[in-house]
Amino acid sequence: MTQQQRRPWIVGVSGASGTPFAASVLRGLLDAGESVDLVVSRSSRLTLLDETGIAFRDAHWRDDLRTWLARGADGKPDTFRPDVGAVRHWAAGDLAAGPSSGSYPAKGMLIVPASTACVAGVALGLSKDLLQRAASVTLKERRKLVVAVRETPLSGSTLKQMVALDEAGAVVLPASPGFYAGATHIQDLVDFVAGRVLDAAGVPHQLYRRWEGELGGGSRG
Repeated sequence: MTQQQRRPWIVGVSGASGTPFAASVLRGLLDAGESVDLVVSRSSRLTLLDETGIAFRDAHWRDDLRTWLARGADGKPDTFRPDVGAVRHWAAGDLAAGPSSGSYPAKGMLIVPASTACVAGVALGLSKDLLQRAASVTLKERRKLVVAVRETPLSGSTLKQMVALDEAGAVVLPASPGFYAGATHIQDLVDFVAGRVLDAAGVPHQLYRRWEGELGGGSRG
């Protein structure tokens, strides 16, 4: 695919706990044949290091990303075999990056996980880093923006900011796993949330068992 033909999904990873959600969404996009532009915030690198032991480095991002996406939600390495060839990485501090402009071709943006600070920044239209700037651009261009909020409990100010995002056209999607799909492993619960994010974006996947109107269907899987 040439650069002119490429029209990626922008994936922003903020500093909230929940890096396995981001990994599952990224694998789902790549498995669906989608191109990805990745923005990993500075705070999310600390979370990633804490949750996985992986240091995400700009100079070695491809190797670090491959190691991250290969890891299961239970921490086991080499659980998956990701192909990261369709990923382009942009440094979080690069406000001259492609996704900072509305003329840059993109399908939309997925923020997974989204911290309350990220929710506030996007709702207020701030552009303190590329993640927030790309989200603001996504909204102004009327492209799909999915914000997977990962925090509990939620304060009144955060709830108001989530309503503001909804009114601006974003899909506010709390990282709340469902249990009707017959989850038997932590990866199943992570994949359920990731699958709902991809559902909101309109990206096909097979990350979880869908409800088919039959009680107990998931438990018989």
